[in-house]
Amino acid sequence: MPFSNRKFKKILIANRGEIACRIIWTCKEMGIKTVAVHSDVDKDSLHVRFADEAACIGPAPSAQSYLNIPAIISAAEIFNVDAIHPGYGFLAESAYFAEICEACNIKFIGPKASVIRLMGDKIEARRAMAEAGLPVLAGSSGAIASEEEGLKLAREIGFPVIVKASAGGGGRGMRIVRSEAELGNALKTASTEAAAAFKDGSVYIERYVDQPRHIEIQVLADEFGECIHLGERECSIQRRHQKLLEEAPSPVLTPELRKEMGEAAVAACKKLGYASAGTVEFLLDSSGQFYFMEMNTRIQVEHPVTEMVTLADIVRNQIRIAEGEPLGYAQDDLLIVGHAIECRINAENPETFAPSPGLITAFNLPGGPGVRVDTFVYSGYRVSPFYDSMVAKVIVHARTRELAIARMKRALEAMVIEGIKTTIPLHLKIMDDPKFRAGEISTSFMEYFLARNGRKNGGEMTAGAQGR
Repeated sequence: MPFSNRKFKKILIANRGEIACRIIWTCKEMGIKTVAVHSDVDKDSLHVRFADEAACIGPAPSAQSYLNIPAIISAAEIFNVDAIHPGYGFLAESAYFAEICEACNIKFIGPKASVIRLMGDKIEARRAMAEAGLPVLAGSSGAIASEEEGLKLAREIGFPVIVKASAGGGGRGMRIVRSEAELGNALKTASTEAAAAFKDGSVYIERYVDQPRHIEIQVLADEFGECIHLGERECSIQRRHQKLLEEAPSPVLTPELRKEMGEAAVAACKKLGYASAGTVEFLLDSSGQFYFMEMNTRIQVEHPVTEMVTLADIVRNQIRIAEGEPLGYAQDDLLIVGHAIECRINAENPETFAPSPGLITAFNLPGGPGVRVDTFVYSGYRVSPFYDSMVAKVIVHARTRELAIARMKRALEAMVIEGIKTTIPLHLKIMDDPKFRAGEISTSFMEYFLARNGRKNGGEMTAGAQGR
């Protein structure tokens, strides 16, 4: 569509950091003006510098700025925007925020609020996906009302089981239970933790899968009922339920299994009436059986690896779909070429994983064939302690996985971030690990890796990917 005919003339980005910059780059290519919002400590971030306009929406704490819906909506109205892109995190999966946008006649770039709400309730999401024909793990059909009910169900399923918060995410409100004696305490602590984190203490139980792979399918769906998938991402390398490294395609998926998982994800999206970019996440066990885990109704941190192997611009597609355009291509048009790897570079001590905020005194980005870096920092930028510790993503693309690993090593070795500690040394060690190089990974990889390198995991890993 020519620039002059675009429905959206101006978009507010209700986020910060690298994802805000990422959205700005696509908007510039589409001829769409952008409005950045920022807290007072983020005034020097690159997303503020490169947006066409900017508004301070509050002090550093997220509750007073990036989660401050009245301030964000006020900025949107003052700057007369057509739409709001929520990025990921913060308000990206808030059905209430999507409803407020709609009530204010501002397009929310994402799916309908009803779908966000449905997928945000893990119990209802399980039920909906089972009705759509997706395989789900054996578990409770609703919230567990008592220890007796939970014990009866756990005996029927068979131990180990996992207790999970209905409104959960990020590993909170979850406990692995390997015996009857552990169940009562697990139900209580998970419920208490969930209530504190999500203001909803309801929990449910499902069968626990030991050492699965975490495989997710990227989908795109328009408002006319068309939906395709863009293949899978392997997201098994995690620490405390947080992904460290992702790749596409998975080292183990056959074309047949990719087709089966992709078709299952597409069928589910069509059943939901889904329209936007989204991700259907699965657990894959050692026998090749996959199970629905959750659906993320937003763009994800790891979307660049899919973009690299498909040449799709997922943000552009989100915006086009929100403008009411048809998808414009079919599943048979999809080509997956080569292999891509993404490393999340966090401002953390690579030995202890302790946060390392502070002033960046030197900064150099790697270049060369097949290298992409998404970031919002620079030499002289002060990394704040108030937000997520990720300061950059390094993404590489190559013809083969072996060459992609070599390319990532070369890129990480050329990347300079001084003044703070980062996880670059950790990623370099992962690149050299024999199991990683062989593609022999699961959600327990980091336990093995840290033990092999003489380190603890900074606390027991309670749930792996099944808890995310």
